[in-house]
Amino acid sequence: MPSSSPRSRAATRRSPRPAPRPARTLPPRERPLQAPFAVVFGVLVAAEDIYLAYLLWEPDRGWHWYVLLPVLMAAWALLGAAMVWRGRPRGWLVLAGAGLVPLLALLGLVVLFGVLGGGQAMWWALLLLAGPIGALALSLGRPVRVWTAPSRATTPAGPGRRDRRAR
Repeated sequence: MPSSSPRSRAATRRSPRPAPRPARTLPPRERPLQAPFAVVFGVLVAAEDIYLAYLLWEPDRGWHWYVLLPVLMAAWALLGAAMVWRGRPRGWLVLAGAGLVPLLALLGLVVLFGVLGGGQAMWWALLLLAGPIGALALSLGRPVRVWTAPSRATTPAGPGRRDRRAR
């Protein structure tokens, strides 16, 4: 008596070819609206870093390591802003890192000043949080990430390249 099962016992035949992959979306040709704002906030972060370097430099008037650290952070923020402006690969990552470090430092200052009694210094530190938060929020946004995505366009197999089908 034949089986009454609707499924066949024979294995389903599969093609030896791989399934077609979805096409990658290339980065947009024109700069998204959020990119200039991310650049402005990146420059604001650099200005805040330079202001911090000035505050550290003023009492002693010497170039110590603790003065050079904010100057290097400002250069990092300007590099990230320039990379986002030009649409360079991974520019959003550089700008996000340049915004994250001052954000954590300023949050530590807010907590420290809050524990010590708050006052005007705590409110100024809270106000300075606007730059790193804006740079971080805009650089992590999808339009800026797509704008600075590495373009991995497939190149045709030329004389120096091996074709996969020829193997």
